[in-house]
Amino acid sequence: MNLLKVSDHMNHHPVTFNQDMTLEAAVDRLTDVAQLGGPVVDANRKVVGFLSEQDCLARMLLSSYHDEGLAYVRDLMRKDVLTVHMHSGIIELAQLMLGAKPKIYPVVDDNGVLQGVISRTDVLRAIDQELHSHYRKVS
Repeated sequence: MNLLKVSDHMNHHPVTFNQDMTLEAAVDRLTDVAQLGGPVVDANRKVVGFLSEQDCLARMLLSSYHDEGLAYVRDLMRKDVLTVHMHSGIIELAQLMLGAKPKIYPVVDDNGVLQGVISRTDVLRAIDQELHSHYRKVS
């Protein structure tokens, strides 16, 4: 099971955002896909932040109470982003995910350039598939 790699189980085409997007555009993008959030990238596809449904929801509620104007991704995103490398192991990542860590990790190469994302569901599916293949070999 230690041979399971992030690169084999990640989403290679995740939804992404840029810092200058409006909250409205970001929410439209999130609601069109089945992803709980996504990386915010610069012009070189380096990860500079992460925007989640929770971040958007919090700002939308605040705006509804205070009738606040336009908000941008740069105002909402988390800047302390935990990333994982493509060559990392699934088991190692699964252990990280047991704590109160993000549900989605941006996957980066050695230069910090976004390659995709991996979610708890992806990790669960990878481990489940591997366990099922072992069960078939035993029976």
